[in-house]
Amino acid sequence: MIDSAGPHPRARGQVRAMAVTIDRTTSIRCAPPQPARLSLTPAPGGLDGMWWPRSRAFTRELPSLTAALGDLWGRITGVTVHPAYWPVLPHWVSYAGRTVQVGWSTEEQDPHRLTLFSADGRRDVLVLPPETGADAAAQLMVGDGVDASAREQAADRIDARNREEAWEADGGAGRPSSLPRPIGSAGPSPAGRRR
Repeated sequence: MIDSAGPHPRARGQVRAMAVTIDRTTSIRCAPPQPARLSLTPAPGGLDGMWWPRSRAFTRELPSLTAALGDLWGRITGVTVHPAYWPVLPHWVSYAGRTVQVGWSTEEQDPHRLTLFSADGRRDVLVLPPETGADAAAQLMVGDGVDASAREQAADRIDARNREEAWEADGGAGRPSSLPRPIGSAGPSPAGRRR
């Protein structure tokens, strides 16, 4: 508001304070994290189990996984992932007063594996894409008669199918249009025709 007695207060270097009211009658409660969708059936190829996260938000998904594994494998102190499927990777994730160091590698880490470190050693789990349907995830997580490489190939196929479906749902590339013709050209010139 411009004061009739002079220029705008900000023009004179003054700042007006604004009253703020905080409503303390409502509370914001965070929903507890959902339990990890996890199968700890050991498999050939060094897999100690499978994890089916609900999203690709690593900071949201890791706490429930480490909480579920803490009683079985000891306190999880670090994880290593491939960054291909996780849009944001922090250096550490903290939950319930504990910190888990996060590392990543594009050369040494398989994109579908998560390596967990604890005082008891190293464990590897296959990460099923969050977009995997419940039936496909259940088949992969049962573990009877399916070896590690078949599970990883199935996870690759599911992930590729999900990327393709997202591409198509977003409009995809569409049909290629015909190539533009040079200005002044009525159409493509026949082969061997000289100008």
